[in-house]
Amino acid sequence: MKWQKHGKIFDPTWFELSNNCVEYAQSPQALVIDSGLRIYFSTREVDKRNNKYLSHIAYVDYQRNMRDIIGVSKKTVISLGGLGCFDEHGIFPMNIVRHNGEVFGYTCGWSRRVSVSVETAIGLAISRDDGITFQRIGEGPVISASLNEPCLVGDGFVKIIGNVFHMWYIFGTKWEQFAPESAPDRTYKIGHATSRDGINWIKEEARQIISDKLGPEESQALPTVIGINDTYHMFFCYRQSVDFRKNPNRSYRIGHAWSDDLLNWVRDDDNPSLDYSLGDWDSDMQCYPHVFELDGKVYLLYNGNEFGRYGFGLAELVL
Repeated sequence: MKWQKHGKIFDPTWFELSNNCVEYAQSPQALVIDSGLRIYFSTREVDKRNNKYLSHIAYVDYQRNMRDIIGVSKKTVISLGGLGCFDEHGIFPMNIVRHNGEVFGYTCGWSRRVSVSVETAIGLAISRDDGITFQRIGEGPVISASLNEPCLVGDGFVKIIGNVFHMWYIFGTKWEQFAPESAPDRTYKIGHATSRDGINWIKEEARQIISDKLGPEESQALPTVIGINDTYHMFFCYRQSVDFRKNPNRSYRIGHAWSDDLLNWVRDDDNPSLDYSLGDWDSDMQCYPHVFELDGKVYLLYNGNEFGRYGFGLAELVL
């Protein structure tokens, strides 16, 4: 297998986004609609009270060729959480799943902390207007930190197989101050949970399902899973846990693993691998992948340099 790159297809600076958001189109996630394809992404506004970011969910609609843009959402599809709630300061990402005529949106809510920068948890909101707006089922999360997963539960990707909801997500293993003068950095791994209704989940508590390539301080993020020829394929991104923001040698890369049973995964980052373009928008970083099928073909959406500050690109899987 190999990826055929189609280049960057969206840049948030091309449009006037809602909530005074001017940069970032992170974690693109696809929903097939009648007119073509809707791609949700997380964008940012600056909180004037403290000059920190607030993350909002917006979308862009494409025709089925995934080149011609129909339009961009005029306002965020879901408001941020209330004072003190798990999603008070941002939602990034939001995974979209159709179920029984509705659209389920699994959100990753962010809230600021004092000793460390953030805490995260996974919430659920439901759309009954084909994904234009979403309403929370409650103010709290459906999956959060627990006894053996003490922090940073997020990045949920849900796939309904048979009558079972499967979720692949990340859980934090530690925060650590790697140097005396630096702020603490986090390490997280990919886990798995199941549900019968998409609301009440049973986690395989603290079981890391994807092996490390970079050692125990490898951070793994944003799993996405698709079935191809009776085999399940997971794509995710991984990086070093420290010195990854501006050092291309330690920043995010796209990883891959495969499974025959959804439980045991074999890591194989090179088949397929995603090439880099020297001096281009994804030359230093590739992150936040999302795989989906459209008209019998498998596609990959992903972000590039600076964690998707200037948009996302598209690749097509060639078997």
